[in-house]
Amino acid sequence: MEFNKIHSVYFLGIGGIGMSALARYFNAMGKRVAGYDKTPTKLTDELIAEGIEIHFEDHIRNIPAYIKALPFDTDNILIVFTPAVPKDHSEYVFFNLNGFNIKKRAEVLGMITETAHTIAVAGTHGKTTTSSLIAHILKCAGLDPSAFLGGITQNYKTNLLLSSNLKTSNQQHTTDSIIVVEADEYDRSFLTLHPEIAVVTSVDADHLDVYGDKGHVEESFSLFAQQVSSKLILKKSIVSKIHASGTPISYSVNDDSADYFAQNIKIENGFYQYEIVTPANIFENIVLGLPGLHNVENSVAAVAVACQLNIPEVVIREALASFKGVKRRFDYHIKTDKIVFIDDYAHHPEELKAAISSIKEMYPGKKITGIFQPHLYSRTRDFADDFARSLDLLDECILMEIYPARELPIPGVSSQMLLDKMKSSNKCICQKNELLEEINNRNIEVLVTMGAGDIDTLVEPIRKKLSV
Repeated sequence: MEFNKIHSVYFLGIGGIGMSALARYFNAMGKRVAGYDKTPTKLTDELIAEGIEIHFEDHIRNIPAYIKALPFDTDNILIVFTPAVPKDHSEYVFFNLNGFNIKKRAEVLGMITETAHTIAVAGTHGKTTTSSLIAHILKCAGLDPSAFLGGITQNYKTNLLLSSNLKTSNQQHTTDSIIVVEADEYDRSFLTLHPEIAVVTSVDADHLDVYGDKGHVEESFSLFAQQVSSKLILKKSIVSKIHASGTPISYSVNDDSADYFAQNIKIENGFYQYEIVTPANIFENIVLGLPGLHNVENSVAAVAVACQLNIPEVVIREALASFKGVKRRFDYHIKTDKIVFIDDYAHHPEELKAAISSIKEMYPGKKITGIFQPHLYSRTRDFADDFARSLDLLDECILMEIYPARELPIPGVSSQMLLDKMKSSNKCICQKNELLEEINNRNIEVLVTMGAGDIDTLVEPIRKKLSV
């Protein structure tokens, strides 16, 4: 499809974090944008405020008249869908039967980035923070990037950054443009991308409903690595798992055999201070404006990318210190001497382990209470033992029921199953409508909410309850 000929773009699942970034992009390009989503959220409210038409009932009558006007203008209308939309969705069926151009989100992102200098960040964990930090460094360096991100950056309050040369309607990225993208491994979506520079942060087993086993996860990441045309940057511990066409650049939080690594890490006034060792020199007295040891490692990956682009050390240093993070990634909502409340997107056992371990490191001697909403029946089933071990790191654990997302229930898979596997004695299951009362009955010192479902809708009520 020729993007300059497209006049209308319709999204099935427009409220997703990746889909909404594309919707914002086409809206900024002067296209007519509309879409469907299952439920209204703060993000869909923002899209509507930006002039995008959205409805929340699956029915053909809700599709805008200019989309379904006869004869169908299928050559100049683009339909974008997310794999979370079922194939029997009535609007999807309508578009499919009538010959519309229907593309997955990842395919469209591949089309947008194919003419630009693309920096992609892949990995089962850490890609949103790392890609957002890279984009922030590039912004600070005056390189004027565009960025399609998997979270809302705290610095820019959006998941889409647009290069200044795209402010004119219908203007496309050129070979001089730099685009930073989060490369999603779900459904092998990242194989639509052919970046010049790519980072892979992790290749833990995940999305086994798609891949079947860890071996196929690693195989898919290897295929992605072979599509990188210039520089491939890998976390040191996964170098042996990725079959790349050339010699990759490695990074680590503390492995001094890596090309880039951190050393002399310490916490001062709630911030990490450390040094980053590069092949050329040592960046001393680095201060990261972001909590969590795992984010120190993400910062080393971002520095490795910045060094490939010859960004000066002083710019990198200032960008690391001024980066405010990403919404729902170790996101502080209360931070006082009496109570700390953090919200995090962690939904995989390794992410839970990283978040909880970082909190315990930052608040030694404090009681850590965690509220976790498992995401997907299949993920809960596949990693039940690992989830139990990670949750046992908490002093107190409150489990919510599983958020099903795109899945139907699996017999025998439940939050009770996880609870039974945990060794901790201070654990319980709580229904969503009873959660505030449960919190009110506890002596909270440090509270962390974790999950990728709709637990984020409870963050503000929890904050208000704890602030009373």
